[in-house]
Amino acid sequence: MTGTIVFDPLLPWLWLAVLAAIALAGVALAVFRGLRGWALRAAAALVVLAALAQPSYQVEDRAPLSDIVILAEDTSASQGLPGRSEQTTQAADALEAQLTARPNTEVRRITVPDAEGDGGTLLMRALSDALAEEPQARVAGIIALSDGQVHDADMALALPAPLHLLQSGFADDWDRRLTVVGAPAFAIIGEPVTLTLRIEDMGAAPATEPFAELDISVDGEDAQTFRVPVGQDIDLPVTLPHGGRNVIQFTTPTQENELTARNNTALIQMNGVRDRLRVLLVSGEPHAGGRTWRNLLKSDSSVDLVHFTILRPPDKQDGVPVGELSLIAFPTRELFLEKIDDFDLIIFDRYKRRGILPALYLENVANYVRQGGAVLIAAGPDFATADSLYRSPLGAVIPAVPTARVRQDAYLPKVTDLGERHPVTTNLPSRGDWGRWLRQIDVTPNSGDVVMSGLDDRPLLVLDRVEEGRVALLASDQAWLWSRGYEGGGPQLELLRRLAHWMMKEPELEEEALTATATGQSMRILRRTLDESVPSVTLTAPDGTTTELTLQNIAPGQFVADYQGPEIGLYRLENGDQTAVIGLGPAAPREFINTVGTPELLQPAVDATRGGALLLEEGLPDIRNVREGRPAAGRGWIGLTPRNAFETRDVRASALLPGWLVLMLSAFFIIAAWLREGRRR
Repeated sequence: MTGTIVFDPLLPWLWLAVLAAIALAGVALAVFRGLRGWALRAAAALVVLAALAQPSYQVEDRAPLSDIVILAEDTSASQGLPGRSEQTTQAADALEAQLTARPNTEVRRITVPDAEGDGGTLLMRALSDALAEEPQARVAGIIALSDGQVHDADMALALPAPLHLLQSGFADDWDRRLTVVGAPAFAIIGEPVTLTLRIEDMGAAPATEPFAELDISVDGEDAQTFRVPVGQDIDLPVTLPHGGRNVIQFTTPTQENELTARNNTALIQMNGVRDRLRVLLVSGEPHAGGRTWRNLLKSDSSVDLVHFTILRPPDKQDGVPVGELSLIAFPTRELFLEKIDDFDLIIFDRYKRRGILPALYLENVANYVRQGGAVLIAAGPDFATADSLYRSPLGAVIPAVPTARVRQDAYLPKVTDLGERHPVTTNLPSRGDWGRWLRQIDVTPNSGDVVMSGLDDRPLLVLDRVEEGRVALLASDQAWLWSRGYEGGGPQLELLRRLAHWMMKEPELEEEALTATATGQSMRILRRTLDESVPSVTLTAPDGTTTELTLQNIAPGQFVADYQGPEIGLYRLENGDQTAVIGLGPAAPREFINTVGTPELLQPAVDATRGGALLLEEGLPDIRNVREGRPAAGRGWIGLTPRNAFETRDVRASALLPGWLVLMLSAFFIIAAWLREGRRR
């Protein structure tokens, strides 16, 4: 039970002060004039002012409340390093028992696990959530058991009591870490790009040689080993071998007694892109669609186009002196012998042998294909004649034989069953509204894949692989009708774009491919194929375990499977002769980037509350009571601030100046002053 005098004024305190000043002035005037009742007048004024202040005697029935100590235990992945988990758990159990045995003390024990995804240890957020559930006036202390590697230490948090860090780990802990300091998201195929790596030792590292081994593997291939300096940034030139995603893995061997090997690997996924696509377009006899290919290729800013049109063959005799011709000489030797390998694609548009290109040059084009080049033949009526390109050395790589027949009937181009599964022709837009073509060169395929057909289901578009290169034969020169909107037109631009990019080996248009895309620790596996079925995918996890995944058919030639990776790292996929690699998350999760315990990250928050940071390795500290605002930690001890909080169960208030008493006292003093001053007169 406690009693106090409280005031509940009828007027604001400012008005009471004004009335008191007026009363004081009246009393002073009475004293100045020598009135004998000035003291009685002052007493009456005091009674009235006291009545306006309305004093009362308040009695409270209070029950003391216990102090609350928050005990936060870090259970994140880095606490699973050797010795830390047992050290932390034993210390937390002992502290909880010690605090519970203290009088008037309650313990709120919380755990701080890994945050979702790769968020790391969010200790300050966990403390914020715990404090939100407790009365701030009862919190006497906060004790965190952690290795100090906290990833939200800079979070602004007003702590109502001292914060203490009891750091797990050992004085001789050390770890070797491999990090990627700088790496671009993409690079140009065939050109070196510089990556910056760093291998460094943290903690109480033993004296070792200043060099370490570094293994580099691209797309899961056999690794190459190099010796690099430790503790220095390493500029490493890397050349991407192909377009699309390139997975590069860097690894340094595990050292004796280091904390973990989880941060000895760095994983980079870079997209390989072409700088500029170099295309050679050779047009033969002029025709209505002669600018079709030129307009298509010139519309793409990433294409460097070299275009020649054969307007005046050697056998043309028009009587014009050669010196007066405004045409430039056709640099056949330079293009077809010296610089042919500089081109990514060569297109022959209605070209026929007219003595411009000797057999040696066309033989060189055939070799260019075999060595990885690409040739597209847009055939016209000349392809069915004796001057056809098929009758040249280039015919050895052409996938269809002309029958010498040219069909002049109208027909609707259509995608074959095989073409429904081929990336070049699958899902072409506006399938039911295409316009007709008016000419087709009859050919008989001898290799490759027929993806489109025309009159009487005869081959219209044939695609083939020749050793390392690719060849496409379009058995018509009527594609321009679609671009002119004839009978509604058709997807001419999309078809020719896909065709050109397939020939230049763009990864997204490969007909036989195994790819995977990652979202967090989930992956979607996509298998594209021309077959009607595929075997299951063999997935090899970072720890070497294998899993067989059944693929589901979602579209012609497309099979998918979804997989949730149990751990972060590099996964290998194998399906028949197709292989792929994919990285889930960073190779070194956030919890394992810095593994050596440290108080530095939490030190500002600890200092702001006058708490302390101690090592669990040195034993549990003593717990003392300290006054608020005083240092709350010292050598071998930590302090709690008793809050002396209470709960008010009942409140009773009694007026010190009831109305009748105020009336009697004020009347008494006023009448007494009047009588005393009247008797004098």
